[in-house]
Amino acid sequence: MALPEHGMSKEQVVAALEAKRARDARWQDGRTFGMVYDGGPGVHEVAEAAARMYLHENALNTLAFPSLGEIQSEVVAACAALFHGDTAAGFMTSGGTESILMAVKAARERARAERGVTEPEMVVPESAHAAFHKAAHYFGLRVHKVPVRDDWRADVDAMAEHVGERTVLVVGSAPQYPQGVIDPIPELARLAADVGASMHVDACMGGFVLPFLEMEGEDVPPWDFRVDGVTTISADIHKLGYAPKGASVILHRTKELRRHQTFVFDDWLGGFYASPNMQGTRPGLPMATAWAVMHHLGIDGYRRLTRVAVDAARRIAAGVRATPGLTVLGEPQAHLLAIAADPEAARPVDVFALGDALARRGWFHDRQSPPDSLHATVSAGNAPVVDEYLADLAACVDEVLGTRAADRRTDYATLE
Repeated sequence: MALPEHGMSKEQVVAALEAKRARDARWQDGRTFGMVYDGGPGVHEVAEAAARMYLHENALNTLAFPSLGEIQSEVVAACAALFHGDTAAGFMTSGGTESILMAVKAARERARAERGVTEPEMVVPESAHAAFHKAAHYFGLRVHKVPVRDDWRADVDAMAEHVGERTVLVVGSAPQYPQGVIDPIPELARLAADVGASMHVDACMGGFVLPFLEMEGEDVPPWDFRVDGVTTISADIHKLGYAPKGASVILHRTKELRRHQTFVFDDWLGGFYASPNMQGTRPGLPMATAWAVMHHLGIDGYRRLTRVAVDAARRIAAGVRATPGLTVLGEPQAHLLAIAADPEAARPVDVFALGDALARRGWFHDRQSPPDSLHATVSAGNAPVVDEYLADLAACVDEVLGTRAADRRTDYATLE
């Protein structure tokens, strides 16, 4: 589509965009289990006010925009306190993938500086996010991908077989994305520490859930900087932190470790250049909205939303398990779950056909494989429609019995 010869009016532009959105996922109705997480109208109002204030600002140079420097420092400090990192330091990023990329890059640079590693390797469970493999591709690391245990958690003994003198990073998740279970972080951290490697905890999904779940009196396995050997943690504010996209943090245990993340260069005609991220220009809008939402909600607001989200996830999991032909994979520990066919059921259910039937009723799930499953990230915005969802789920199971979806794709991607 070429640019129009004559510009469009504001009304025409808005109408055209509204038309384009007609087929988008209906997250505003609580019918989308992922991608967008709804903290409610009050959160929207605060975020939108901050967005208007920082629509055009650029955090590439915080000397020009010192408010963004303050915003970043305060967001990082708040996250460090939540994750019990008394000496922790870090930066905001555009999302979980960029936070993970920066953790991998920092681990590579640290190993090169401290141990002279020139052929870096990292050890990850097969449940680790695809962004670790993306980082390995970008930064030239070899990946040892290790099968998980029957309970979907990282297999420490199996991973130990691949940890050695070239290891720069060991990875665990809290919780991991596919089945929503927390990896054995203390044991993985010991593997890393034994060879002087970094240990990254991917808490992109759990960083704004697990601290508040613990405050609510629930037993949460150790996962944060209280675990010796954990060197970096990633957490997404735009997930269950309920901020707009894209806002995440990458935290290092110390400022000394953080220095391995930053790129510094002055051998050109433009003067001294330093960047902590993949991005150069960094939009101020997501940073400001993240700060605004975090300060609007506070500890009590996050505790309330976490309670609502986790209770909704547990109601859904119980409803799935009570539906003949279906099961939940593993024992989810927070707000994520995977819906699969019950292998012992008398009536076979193809979960991809089930997902298609739910989509026709306006419910959005990502597909996963192996094994075939429908993924649900449950947030507070889903809670009001859980009963409606479970009723549609049961009806759709009856609808698709004995059928199989021809389309077996599990795309979680932007492709053309």
